[in-house]
Amino acid sequence: MSHRTLHAGDAFWRPSNQMGVLNTDLAKQVEAGSMGARLWRLAPGQASTRHRHRAEHELYLVLEGTGRMHVGDELLTLAPLSAVHVDPDTVRQLFNDTDAEALWLVVGAPPEAANTLEMSEETLRFMYPDGPKALPPELGG
Repeated sequence: MSHRTLHAGDAFWRPSNQMGVLNTDLAKQVEAGSMGARLWRLAPGQASTRHRHRAEHELYLVLEGTGRMHVGDELLTLAPLSAVHVDPDTVRQLFNDTDAEALWLVVGAPPEAANTLEMSEETLRFMYPDGPKALPPELGG
């Protein structure tokens, strides 16, 4: 098969295991095994996990709203269609401290397992240095 299509109305959305952020695993739904790709819909007051990877590079693209994220020691505020590439071992976290929803596309390669319910304690400690539910200071963390 040369391509696979996922229509917007057919995408399966679910809350993330740790932070409850609505997301849809695009790569899984179109069977793109060589990369990870998700849409993340952050409501006001929500954050993704503060994490890093062993090998996966990630590209973050703000689709809607104001993109706010920590990358290492930097705080970024991004307009729609702005993008950030993050190296694997750099700690990063998306969050929404605005009054409007923010929609992000996050693409990573090579893909790494992201299910915290299936990770070893060692992997959890590496990936989530402050624990998988740490909030940024902007949201009271």
